[in-house]
Amino acid sequence: MTVTVVINTLNEEKNLPRALASIKSIADEIVVVDMESTDKTVAIAKKEGAKVYSHKPVGYVEPARNFAISKANCDWILILDADEEIKPELAKKLKIIAKSKKPSDFYRLPRKNIVFKKWLKHSRWWPDYNIRFFKKGAVSWNEVIHSVPETKGEGLDLPAQEKFAIIHHHYETVAQYLERHNRYSTVLATELQKKGYEFYSLDLIKKPLGEFLSRYFAGEGYKDGVHGLALSALQAFVELTVYIKVWEKEGFQESEITQKQISTQFSKSEFELDYWLRNTGIRKYNLPEKFLRRLLQK
Repeated sequence: MTVTVVINTLNEEKNLPRALASIKSIADEIVVVDMESTDKTVAIAKKEGAKVYSHKPVGYVEPARNFAISKANCDWILILDADEEIKPELAKKLKIIAKSKKPSDFYRLPRKNIVFKKWLKHSRWWPDYNIRFFKKGAVSWNEVIHSVPETKGEGLDLPAQEKFAIIHHHYETVAQYLERHNRYSTVLATELQKKGYEFYSLDLIKKPLGEFLSRYFAGEGYKDGVHGLALSALQAFVELTVYIKVWEKEGFQESEITQKQISTQFSKSEFELDYWLRNTGIRKYNLPEKFLRRLLQK
């Protein structure tokens, strides 16, 4: 049984050599679909023997996934992003799966996200399962950003162990994070409108606070230290931006919002904060409880 590794790229001359080097022991074929890079990405891919195809830039990867998969000729497909790599233990495991007599049709692989120079083990960033290894024809993507692919047959999760994880060299700088999420938030705002969402002013409080509490408390982001606090706040900011962009798309229409409504919404959020402070081990981590309370009272 043979394996095609599929990689979508856009100006990835810095990351692509690492990704390509990591798949040498597993790839019988490499397919790179490039979105009109202006750096040396295409030259690097061709030098390593990849079959290179072009796709128009669309701002995010999902619309180009199926096109890339259609170019694969092998029995199995491994999807890898240019800023990712796999270690020998995972490559060996995937080869065993591909050669087994009764494998599953698709596999969800854990992903080790390294953000701002740290592996995030909490904050809903681990194990971050993604469907990345599958029989040809078993998986397809729709064009919705960050969507779960459609599958046929039976799936299986590899154990949430570091040796079986895709290593994702995620955001290296705050500027990179903000630049990428500026694009993503525009797409997400458009998708919300397509689903029939209409701007509701109190969502500017409810949605970002919900995102923060979900990551920092439910996702135990406090165990990731300053990284967990900073990234929970950044994710909340992105959530805020999405809903403001919906408002923008509706023409910045004025809508009535009273002090009582705002006060009630913050009271609900403070109630949620109290719940999490009482029911998690956050106090063991000497985290800024007073700061969090003052934030909700602003």
